[in-house]
Amino acid sequence: MDNTRYESNDLKIICPEDCGNAPKKQFLKELNISFVNNDLVFIIDNITDDFQWNIIGKELIQGKENFIETLKQMQNSKVTELHISKIITHGYDGSINGTLILENKKIYSFCNVYKFTSSRNNSKIKECISYIIELP
Repeated sequence: MDNTRYESNDLKIICPEDCGNAPKKQFLKELNISFVNNDLVFIIDNITDDFQWNIIGKELIQGKENFIETLKQMQNSKVTELHISKIITHGYDGSINGTLILENKKIYSFCNVYKFTSSRNNSKIKECISYIIELP
């Protein structure tokens, strides 16, 4: 599968090409780009009020407001590269994994597992479980 490269606001994005017939895959790609770009408007519009973010081994954040406050606190960590390896969706579930490179040269491997409110396209996300590992 070929990789597509995007440049946006000093952010390099590398993501495998997809067949183009998977709206939820495109949505998860846009969501993760919004996350690293601190695009709170897009994120707020696409999660439920009772959204829950479980960062395995670190913390559980419950509710949209608490989640947004956490994102605001994370804005100091500027991401310079987002490498998306795989995006998988089926029914109520989706996942995305890849690597983040920060401005301070720290590298993190991640996997986010999502639960949607329904199996239909354009469903909001009600839960995210994140596995994040700092690489040497």
